Amino acid sequence: MVQVQRMSRLMVKTLRDDPADAETLNHKLLVRAGYVRRTAAGIWTWLPLGKKVYENVARVVREEMDAIGGQEVLLPALLPKEPYEASGRYEEYGDLLFRLKDRKGSDYLLGPTHEEIFTQVVKDQCSSYKDLPVILYQIQTKYRDEARPRAGVLRGREFQMKDSYSFDASDEGLAEAYALHRAAYQRIFERLGLDYRIVSAVSGAMGGSASEEFLAPAPAGEDTFVDCPECDYAANTEAVTFALKPVSADGHAAVEELDTPDTPTIETLAEHLGVPASATLKNLLVKVDGEIVAVGVPGDREVDLGKLGEHLAPAEVELVTAEDFEGRDDLVRGYVGPQGLEKVRYIADPRVAPGTSWITGANKADTHARNVVCGRDFEVDDYFDVVVVEAGDPCPACGAGLKLDRAIEIGHIFQLGRKYADTFQLDVLGQNGKPVRVTMGSYGIGVSRAVAALVEQTADEQGLCWSKEIAPADVHIVAAGKAVQTELALDVAEQLGAAGVRVLVDDRAGVSPGVKFTDAELIGVPTILVAGRRSADGVVELKDRRSGEREEVSVADAIARLTA
Repeated sequence: MVQVQRMSRLMVKTLRDDPADAETLNHKLLVRAGYVRRTAAGIWTWLPLGKKVYENVARVVREEMDAIGGQEVLLPALLPKEPYEASGRYEEYGDLLFRLKDRKGSDYLLGPTHEEIFTQVVKDQCSSYKDLPVILYQIQTKYRDEARPRAGVLRGREFQMKDSYSFDASDEGLAEAYALHRAAYQRIFERLGLDYRIVSAVSGAMGGSASEEFLAPAPAGEDTFVDCPECDYAANTEAVTFALKPVSADGHAAVEELDTPDTPTIETLAEHLGVPASATLKNLLVKVDGEIVAVGVPGDREVDLGKLGEHLAPAEVELVTAEDFEGRDDLVRGYVGPQGLEKVRYIADPRVAPGTSWITGANKADTHARNVVCGRDFEVDDYFDVVVVEAGDPCPACGAGLKLDRAIEIGHIFQLGRKYADTFQLDVLGQNGKPVRVTMGSYGIGVSRAVAALVEQTADEQGLCWSKEIAPADVHIVAAGKAVQTELALDVAEQLGAAGVRVLVDDRAGVSPGVKFTDAELIGVPTILVAGRRSADGVVELKDRRSGEREEVSVADAIARLTA
């Protein structure tokens, strides 16, 4: 038997209008339908209906994690800083980390993720290869001090996440654990009813090597990914690569200096010379841990500072300021060229390949240079993919033009390798009695983000539209208002509850039928049963929330269908 939820007693307050500050569907509808309440910027209270949906998502995650042998634990959210100092992430996380002191002055943090602590747990509990492999997971609240929390529960300062970690004595074991998680994630998102893509990704502050993201396409998404229409290639834009293709430098004319007054930007230079921006070489100056570095890209492309930061991590990357040019005669603002930059490290995108010729700054005021050839007139210290990816860029796999789409990151899996095991000297005794360094994987699912992603993908003009797997109830019974209708609605609700059907019944007195119908659409339970004008005849209406299809059936038929 399942307890019937009566709206006359349920703490749920629906709203007719969107919150004034709401921009995304999940923010608008979860608040309007009474699922969540904003406590502070980026901090949300999950109300009774919302908590049921959240727990249903968590249940699906638990079931699939348990199915691959995962063991659930619960680690603290309040953590000492020392493990994160040891890994270097206490500084790498920067302002995203919530830091605090206790009354004794000791430093703590609120956990953004738990690789360090899980590593210490396994180091304490596992000493032999016989103790491995092991998969541990938790569903825990995480904290990140977002500068601009937005988009409802999509980007909060406090959020709920499933993080799991695999520990193996060999690289082959790690690959197996990674494959198990990848397949489990596919089952989880399919059960939740999410449309998703698996894309190549970068590891970022997590560290490690192989990395893939699970993205739910949605206009509200903060991630941009590329999709190839001709093959199965898909990747986060930060992971897209462009092959370095050197060309012959023969036949290029000698370097020629050009008088180009008042042309400090690519736009003004291209207009002055009557050439396309793609013929010019843009040289962006940044500071890497305080040292000035030049980054070269074609003039018609922009530098993706996020990608650049990933390549140079854990170093801090920031743009130069006017003050940085003081005392640097070799750096002429607006007219920098790679030729002759002897004191500056030069990084270039692979599009600036050996043998390519450019128009670029001549390192003199109001002067540029033509026929500046890479490999002849200047050398590149490091090649990194650093341009902002654009629609139509060639697919790294087949060469076709790529498409760009927006998406919500709902999962991320990493083959961490021995990054954290090395930090904490996580060894077990191998079969030969000698120490073996453990290798790790890290796997995350945003549980609260999955709720938001489902809203973004499935809601319609009337409101939320949940699948049966995660809805707060299986059927929403609406008593149109009269006593006979309410009596029938409660009787049907009790019969369904006794049969194990989860029921939400709107038995509120003094609320008009129109408001009840509107609320039923807004709340989004998969099936709506209306005890209306034919209640005295034992006839009710069944409506499918998603399709809108409805039909009148007898009470007996309705109960039979809903309990089948």
